[in-house]
Amino acid sequence: MHGAKTSMMGIPDFHEEVDRFQDHIPTWVGRNVNWLRGERVKWVRVPTGVALIGCGVLGFLPLPLVGIWMLPVGLALLAHDIPRMRSPIARLLHFTNRKIEKRKS
Repeated sequence: MHGAKTSMMGIPDFHEEVDRFQDHIPTWVGRNVNWLRGERVKWVRVPTGVALIGCGVLGFLPLPLVGIWMLPVGLALLAHDIPRMRSPIARLLHFTNRKIEKRKS
């Protein structure tokens, strides 16, 4: 289990939480998320983040276990380019990572 870093104000580190979350999603998705986190692919990252959020919401209705991972991945991708989103998304990912790790143990 990873040790999560937090700031002095108790806010989890955004990049650390994204790394932890990548350990819980399918490997092929994790590889693509790694690529999308690069600096030169912003033009792909933003539309992909929006698409994942939309698919996560729509996919959650008929198949909750299949589509739910898309929502936090899409939000995390958008947070790379919208700094104000990083803190709330880091908290969401921290909560999600804890729940997943608790279930696995």
